[in-house]
Amino acid sequence: MGTQLKSAVIGTGAISKQHLSFLSKSERSKIVGVCDLSKASAKYAAQRYGADSIYTDYHQMLSEAKPDIVHILTPPHTHKQIAKDCLEAGMHVFCEKPITPTYDEFQELCHLAQSQNRWLIENQNYCFNEKILTIKRLVDEGILGEVREVEVRIALSVRDGGVFADENLPNPIHKLPAGVIHDFITHLSSLVVRFIPDFDRVSAAWSNHGGGELFKYDDLDAIAIGNSAHARIRFTSHALPQAFNVVVRGSEGYVETDLFQPYLRCVIPRAGELLSPLVNHFMNGCNLISSTFINFRNKVMQKTPYEGLHRLLDKTYEALVDGKTPPISFEEMERTNRLVNQLLLEKGQF
Repeated sequence: MGTQLKSAVIGTGAISKQHLSFLSKSERSKIVGVCDLSKASAKYAAQRYGADSIYTDYHQMLSEAKPDIVHILTPPHTHKQIAKDCLEAGMHVFCEKPITPTYDEFQELCHLAQSQNRWLIENQNYCFNEKILTIKRLVDEGILGEVREVEVRIALSVRDGGVFADENLPNPIHKLPAGVIHDFITHLSSLVVRFIPDFDRVSAAWSNHGGGELFKYDDLDAIAIGNSAHARIRFTSHALPQAFNVVVRGSEGYVETDLFQPYLRCVIPRAGELLSPLVNHFMNGCNLISSTFINFRNKVMQKTPYEGLHRLLDKTYEALVDGKTPPISFEEMERTNRLVNQLLLEKGQF
């Protein structure tokens, strides 16, 4: 493949801007095609990001442009067939989450990718945000001790306007097994399994507190129990303000962040049992003050929580060019999608 991959993008929705922005700037990528059912949207994206050609039929794009890797950024219910066609045509696939609506469909795609000796990569971008990488380093270096608890919580006002609340033009996400929450469940699960890989028992409470027929669920409260650790998984549209909290607790200390308003609060042994609380307060106070200015600057510069996506894409392209394993392996995707499946199983619901 040389030092540069021929890339193609299917779908020109909001998330595609992040992908196309990276691809247009990367020395490892050349955009050979953009495909969308809307020719006008495809033309605009191609002109803005310097793509070679535009298409309204992805089969034609695969045949003519012959990309090395295809970014699938269409609604989830279309992922399986498009990914299948790309893999069978000999292309690697980077697919937006959730990669498929069901676990069985995910396994089918993974088996196909492996049989074709191609990589299938699900977008688990939040695992590559700076604060999550810092937490992972603290865990790997043993600073927190053995991981005992992980809590991941998303609070979003999905009922108050936006793409999910239009009853006259329902978003296709509503048809997924977990409804709107299915659009976020990959993020919740991928962050959990980063720190606790496997679970013996999973129980989930799915609720529709707001009522009505449009939303299948608007609240999830789940617990996953492993061998010596457990995780809490939460999604709410009623307890605001909006937040994306991640807390990892170990046998020696804990660390927490909010990926929507990034900061790092780290409580660890620092200066002996008596002075550690004071030192932790001082260090965390300084960090919060610094984070305030950084977050203000990010808002002015319009830097979004998607900062991990560019890091993930960069690592992915580097691995593919060098013939190495991408930063999200088949095993990591399997653990994430298995947990999603466990959350959806009726026998585990209460």
